[in-house]
Amino acid sequence: MSAPDLILLALVIPLVGAVLILMSEGRPNQREFVTLTTAVCLFAVVVSLVPGVFHGDRPGITVWEMLPGLDIRFEIEPLGMMFACIASGLWILNSIYSIGYMRAKNESHQTRFYACFAIAIFGALGVATAGNMMTLFIFYEVLTVSTYPLVAHSGTAEARRSGRVYLGLLLGSSIGLQLVAIVWTWFATGTLDFREGGILEGHIQGPLVGLMLLLYVYGIGKAALMPLHRWLPAAMVAPTPVSALLHAVAVVKAGVFTVLKVIVYIFGAEFLRESGTGDWLMYIAGATVLLASFVAMTKDNLKARLAYSTVSQLSYVILGAALFMPFSVVGAGMHIAMHAVGKITLFFCAGAIYVASGKTEISDMKGIGKVMPVTLFAFLIGSISVIGLPPMGGSWSKYYLALGAVDAGELVFVAVLMISSLLNVAYLLPVVGRGYFTNPDGAGDVKPVIKEAPIFCLVPLCLTAIGCVVMFFYADQLYQLLKPIGGG
Repeated sequence: MSAPDLILLALVIPLVGAVLILMSEGRPNQREFVTLTTAVCLFAVVVSLVPGVFHGDRPGITVWEMLPGLDIRFEIEPLGMMFACIASGLWILNSIYSIGYMRAKNESHQTRFYACFAIAIFGALGVATAGNMMTLFIFYEVLTVSTYPLVAHSGTAEARRSGRVYLGLLLGSSIGLQLVAIVWTWFATGTLDFREGGILEGHIQGPLVGLMLLLYVYGIGKAALMPLHRWLPAAMVAPTPVSALLHAVAVVKAGVFTVLKVIVYIFGAEFLRESGTGDWLMYIAGATVLLASFVAMTKDNLKARLAYSTVSQLSYVILGAALFMPFSVVGAGMHIAMHAVGKITLFFCAGAIYVASGKTEISDMKGIGKVMPVTLFAFLIGSISVIGLPPMGGSWSKYYLALGAVDAGELVFVAVLMISSLLNVAYLLPVVGRGYFTNPDGAGDVKPVIKEAPIFCLVPLCLTAIGCVVMFFYADQLYQLLKPIGGG
């Protein structure tokens, strides 16, 4: 099968999976078998595209011409290849984890949950393989709409309210800002294709460049740049597998992925660097990195703390893109992958603790590491990766981001990265310390009857923790894949 056909197959597989899942209503074993089989098949198809893209191929296919020069087109380049691998690979582990979590908590509407999850992966794959900005926008919206039922899954008043915030902010920003920028780009250039070096140079100039960048960046609400970040903490009312989807597998990664695509292939990093009209973005991103970290330190709820951690970590990617330097752009791309593996580990661990003990507040987790040692050790590994310490993958992406800041002559952002890492230590490692070095004594503390979460929860979090280490030793392959987006 040709590479263009494989791209279409990758898009069809999750849709077929969603239909088969819906047809499995009332048969949980069949439903979960279909989910896992679909996820494995999708990953196999996506991985088969990697060697060609790694060696310079850019397979693509046009499926419909909307207007002369405006197509629904799919094309794989290095950044999209990486994102497709993340989304499809982590879907397998998230599906295994979901089986353990959803069964242990006896969650309702599980068929709808798995079907919406499959459609969300379809949206993420569409974003990853989009060959132009219009195609990306369509699948960006598919991802938003398909994840709304997941955010509001429990059906409580709080869940419905959080779902409205989620849907309102993401649709409002994308239609009110991003779509305006897309239409403006079309009228200015006559194309929305992703091209190396960008398409806007020579078509707009001066302050208009900064204004269009503002429309794009804040129109991509999934990137959660402050102050348009409120939807992300609000969405933590969702079940933990959904939180993992939001933070690691698809949603926020689609946001920062889109920001990076816009800067590299619509504006062109060199064009923005030379114009000087996009410099404001690095300061907004740097402020978000630090402010979100400070807020995370104040949260006692573990998922809320991890949510604000994600807001901070997403802005690492935006900061790297906004420095407009080769090393920083590649580092931004690498951080999408490194953070995905580290953060899904942390959310898996948070969910496992909730399944096994019913605890959600950090202050109630005294001694939890003594009864759930595997889970808390995996949490430690994920934390070290997010902090950016060797031998975890997160250390490499932060290294290249810092190199980019040095190349740009913006040493203040080297300081931002260092301070942020110290703040990461301050809000992540106390969870481990409380779990391992305090005793479960007194009212409300951990009872000795607590044990590790079900095996379907435990295995995925162990595998993602191992992934944090593996990515440290295979970071060069990821760097070589992404090197072309930095102009190398």
